[in-house]
Amino acid sequence: MPSLKIKRFLFYVVGLFVLTAGITLTIKSDIGAGAWDALNVGLSETIGFTVGSWVIIVGMILIIVNAILMRAWPDFFALITIIVTGLFIDFWLLTLFADWTISDVFIAYAVFAIGMILVGLGIAIYLQAKFAVIPIDGLMLAIHHKTGLSIRTSKTIGELIALLAAVILGGPIGIGTLAITFGIGPLVQFFYPTFEKMNA
Repeated sequence: MPSLKIKRFLFYVVGLFVLTAGITLTIKSDIGAGAWDALNVGLSETIGFTVGSWVIIVGMILIIVNAILMRAWPDFFALITIIVTGLFIDFWLLTLFADWTISDVFIAYAVFAIGMILVGLGIAIYLQAKFAVIPIDGLMLAIHHKTGLSIRTSKTIGELIALLAAVILGGPIGIGTLAITFGIGPLVQFFYPTFEKMNA
């Protein structure tokens, strides 16, 4: 049905837009980016290219890893998702928030908190489209299906893997990184049922 397709498309685009806005706010707060974002920022600052470009490159690697875990063909449609995500992140970082600096520590924590909530909200929304997920969330779902663990625990495991990689590569790690590592899973778990009902 056309209306159903439009609904799923809106969930997909709005979810990714909200998610990437949240990612950008956590990065700009300078308290510590999420593990995957810290990895992408670290790669950008060390090697070059934009943060969004590294979202796409790392995402391509994860597509292969997820295929191995699921013993399936790589989800080539996920390329669309990571390209859209990478472009959205570069849009936020290089245009709207390009010259935005935060000097007040309380504002920084408030911006980080808002960003973290938006990340969890965005993931919960765009997953309802039942389209190709971001490879990071594909890893979460692969762990979930492979082990039977909850979405919350599976997300946390994925974040811990990225955290280790970000530390090794010198990404911007801070208290915010730990908050996202252990907080995003519960946030997604909290928002997910609400939007699942909306999509029923």
